[in-house]
Amino acid sequence: MRVNDRYVSFYYEPDHDRGEIVIEPEKTALLVVDLQRVFVTRPAPKNPTAEQLLHLDRWKPFYDAIDRVVVPNNRRILKAFREKHMEVVFAKIQCHKKDGRDRSLDQKATGFNELLLPIGAADADIIPEVAPIGDEIVVTKTTDSAVTGSSLRLILHNMGIDTVVVTGVYTDQCVSGTVRSLADESFKVWLIEDACMAGTKEIQRHELEVLNNIYCHVINTDELLAAIG
Repeated sequence: MRVNDRYVSFYYEPDHDRGEIVIEPEKTALLVVDLQRVFVTRPAPKNPTAEQLLHLDRWKPFYDAIDRVVVPNNRRILKAFREKHMEVVFAKIQCHKKDGRDRSLDQKATGFNELLLPIGAADADIIPEVAPIGDEIVVTKTTDSAVTGSSLRLILHNMGIDTVVVTGVYTDQCVSGTVRSLADESFKVWLIEDACMAGTKEIQRHELEVLNNIYCHVINTDELLAAIG
């Protein structure tokens, strides 16, 4: 079954069954993944080198999408969930040991995935534009998946949640890992295509196609808000 004709992979092209976007507010939670300073704040080095300028140019489309699309849509979704008194949960990467010994192997890896964000690190903070309010839950993780790396499954179960709306970064990494884990734990998952982002548009499109119709249903912000509104 699919709810639209976007991001349909090879496996689901013959599937013509159609379903509707149905959101039950009392059983649905929003999960905002890793919208932290370190991931979505555009770097602004002083006196950048030629290599840094090249790196900044390479990442410009990503930060443009974050600033112009992803953050504004997350704000719209947060507003709607809060007005409807629906559950809001945040996940963020943060280790407990200063030297990061408690991190999973992928976060100890060299290169892009190497992360050291101990408790108290300013870079680990959720950006103020979408910061938690009141008693909204924040789970910390040392893994890509917010389910594997925290007590999130138990928390959602205890609150009577069976459906999770997912947003955040990066679509192909922590968002994907979380979506897959939620599906494996038998949660219904809605992934919001214009409230998440990968490093490039090509990676974003590919990952949404991989995830859609099996691990989640990919919809956009307007479709989500119409369903809960």
